[in-house]
Amino acid sequence: MLSRLMNFVRGCLWPTSDPSVHAGSGSGSSGRQDGLLWYKDIGQHVSGEFSMAVVQANSLLEDQSQLESGSLSSVDSGPFGTFVGVYDGHGGPETSRYINDHLFHHLRRFASDHQCISADVLRKAVEATEEGFLSVVSKQWPVKPQIAAVGSCCLLGVVCSGTLYIANLGDSRAVLARLVKATGEVLAVQLSTEHNACLEAVRQELRAAHPDDAQIVVLRHNVWRVKGLIQISRSIGDVYLKKAEYNRAPLYSKFRLRDPIKRSILSSEPSISVHELQPQDQFVIFASDGLWEHLSNQEAVDIVQNNPRNGSAKKLVKVALQEAAKKREMRYSDLKKIDRGVRRHFHDDITVIIVFLDSNLVNQATSRPKGPIASVRGGGISIPTKTLAPS
Repeated sequence: MLSRLMNFVRGCLWPTSDPSVHAGSGSGSSGRQDGLLWYKDIGQHVSGEFSMAVVQANSLLEDQSQLESGSLSSVDSGPFGTFVGVYDGHGGPETSRYINDHLFHHLRRFASDHQCISADVLRKAVEATEEGFLSVVSKQWPVKPQIAAVGSCCLLGVVCSGTLYIANLGDSRAVLARLVKATGEVLAVQLSTEHNACLEAVRQELRAAHPDDAQIVVLRHNVWRVKGLIQISRSIGDVYLKKAEYNRAPLYSKFRLRDPIKRSILSSEPSISVHELQPQDQFVIFASDGLWEHLSNQEAVDIVQNNPRNGSAKKLVKVALQEAAKKREMRYSDLKKIDRGVRRHFHDDITVIIVFLDSNLVNQATSRPKGPIASVRGGGISIPTKTLAPS
């Protein structure tokens, strides 16, 4: 009774500017909506501050994202830290939404089993999410066969006990900003490995895995695509390029391959890296490829470094949109007037999450966090959760 009274008094005397973060709200309502732009200017996680922004271009938002900070397992003695996920869907929003609803729960389950966060925990969480979505496709295939052609990139990061874990499938990207003490410069360090057929290393990997298929990667209109269909080589979903039984009618003919699938063409195996954080590590930018189409790693780091933290993710999105407008020889103010769907002809959905690292908090691995606990999902235009994107 006394503790409840004290909490009430604290709330009256020192009201927080964003109660949703402290309450652990899991909905997009903890941010603000401005037309097609959703943003959360600043929030607290157990190792510092964060900023998020999402701008919608597609008729249905295919980018999904989340930040979860606090306990990373279902047991009190388990690890704690901050989880970040950016899920860039394609063909529809079903896969990215599924990942948003299930991946973190799988990670907590495996972290509870292992009593820690590790590369193996991340790998198992991704595998369980892939298997879960395959089950959804299996059930819905008879009435909604096009779901077999829906997939998503998946970028996730975990800050725990002074270590940063990164797992990635597809072409979203995580970039670390690192201070060089000798010069005072802040340099961009890319942490994630990308899986896009535009990269020579990815094409070589595909050819080595499919030596009997001369058409495993095809150049069309100056764009390399796997089987002439898709740019990424790893994803969650895209079952039509993983299981032969789903690459047939009634799936639309444009997705069906001429020859039967002998082995999975796309992979759901994430690339994982582990980084011991240093005091000179300032922040990490997690973003879908919609941002990196318009900004280099160093440009993005410079923008964040040279502007206030409050609203930094929104600032990155705005600069990317200004670049998109410039490429089409139009004004940014005119681009903002274009509605979703039509907007996709000018830029992709863009998601940005910036996680600032307070070195005093990053290494506090021996005690439970006393600061705010966050649970935030990137928002968009409100639509029914089971809506299928137009094909």
